[in-house]
Amino acid sequence: MSLIKSKKRVADHGEVFTPPSLVDAMLNLVRDEAGRIDSRFLEPACGSGNFLIRVLQRKLATVETKFGKSEFEKRHYALLCLMCIYGIELLSDNIAECRENLITVFARHLDLGNLNETYRAASFVLSCNLVHGDALTMRTHADEPITFAEWGYIGRGKFQRRDFRLDVLTGSSKFSSEGSPFATLGKHEIFIPTKTYLPMTVRDLAASYGGEPKKVA
Repeated sequence: MSLIKSKKRVADHGEVFTPPSLVDAMLNLVRDEAGRIDSRFLEPACGSGNFLIRVLQRKLATVETKFGKSEFEKRHYALLCLMCIYGIELLSDNIAECRENLITVFARHLDLGNLNETYRAASFVLSCNLVHGDALTMRTHADEPITFAEWGYIGRGKFQRRDFRLDVLTGSSKFSSEGSPFATLGKHEIFIPTKTYLPMTVRDLAASYGGEPKKVA
């Protein structure tokens, strides 16, 4: 594969893609985490998804091993894998390609068509988790603060969502540093979600694709 799209993009944005062999070598350094279903990965310059694709594939392999005999659990935990993958990308064509690449891997693994509820639910999750923006300024292309959804599977086919601002999450080191007046506080006292949503099923998530799920607060 080519590691650049054009010399101009390299000059303007420093865009060079990581080869698959190097991606795998780096993920092997955190092999257990890369394969854990609910471990969260953020790629702040995700490009077309070289790292995130391989993380998703490793997570899906774990789902197959643990839940392959139950189609219900397999689909829900596969969706949780996708929910735990995040990316930020400056260039619009790259973020669109990244979303397409990840949904393709997900759909092929579960043998889904694009009208399937799980496919549409996954598309909604990717629209939330893969952000067109600038990781350095932590703002979207629309100049709004980057906000990520924290997803959790609470069982029986239901998922929980809470939204957090990235700039607040990345400030954790300031709060926990020695001498900080916030050093003795627990994370629940520092990180307050900007939005909290009612538990959602796959059908709810699919219906939210292009809409907005109902919030608790």
